[in-house]
Amino acid sequence: MGVARNAVTADKFLGGDVMLLQPRDGYRAGVDPVFLAASITAHNGQSVLDIGCGVGAAALCLGRRVPGLRLVGVERQTEYADLAEKNAFENNVGFEVHNCDLTALPGALREENFDHVIMNPPYHLRDRGTAAANPGREAALGEGTPLVDWVDTATKRLKPKGFLTMIQKAERLPEILGAMDDRLGSVLVKPLCPREGRAAGLVLVQARKGGRGAFRLATPLILHDGVEHVGDRESYRPEVSAILRDGAALPLW
Repeated sequence: MGVARNAVTADKFLGGDVMLLQPRDGYRAGVDPVFLAASITAHNGQSVLDIGCGVGAAALCLGRRVPGLRLVGVERQTEYADLAEKNAFENNVGFEVHNCDLTALPGALREENFDHVIMNPPYHLRDRGTAAANPGREAALGEGTPLVDWVDTATKRLKPKGFLTMIQKAERLPEILGAMDDRLGSVLVKPLCPREGRAAGLVLVQARKGGRGAFRLATPLILHDGVEHVGDRESYRPEVSAILRDGAALPLW
């Protein structure tokens, strides 16, 4: 079942280079999937699986920056999967979307392995906080499938030496690391801090299948100038604005 046109908005990403239809009410992608997409060091001809792709924000931003990728998405909410397909068509980016749960992938996907698996799992455990009133927003933000299952599914779908990359709340970093078994290594963590002197709110975490390198904690990316928010003006640092507006890459190291 599709989504009525009056129930969605058309939103600019990468300075308008990517336009995404999103539900007017419900979960709406922000800057997080853009940071995730910018952190992926992919090359023409490689394959990328986006688990929990929503309306396709991360995959389509990545596809705009790096042409010639095979992009595949998995999304369990039908209305979001439908929008992801529409967004791929409208942006002229090849993106194969599967409307299914990550724990029940179709046979064809279970037989395929990818150079990169990316994901932006729900941030909130539902034994903490209050559930969102909108079902779509709650499904995107409130964890239903345990994080360990996200990591396990991603690991299985990686090629040897392939990369798993995710963005998640910093407070859940211990769970992420605990969910990784000896199939993954060479773990790299990039903190994203709102301002100088403030604790990281988000982390980008990357691991390599079969990697044997030492754990690395990268220099934080500071998002905003100044020590506090002043007025309604945008205060992104130039390097962050280049990522969000111009489609620049985000080096993890």
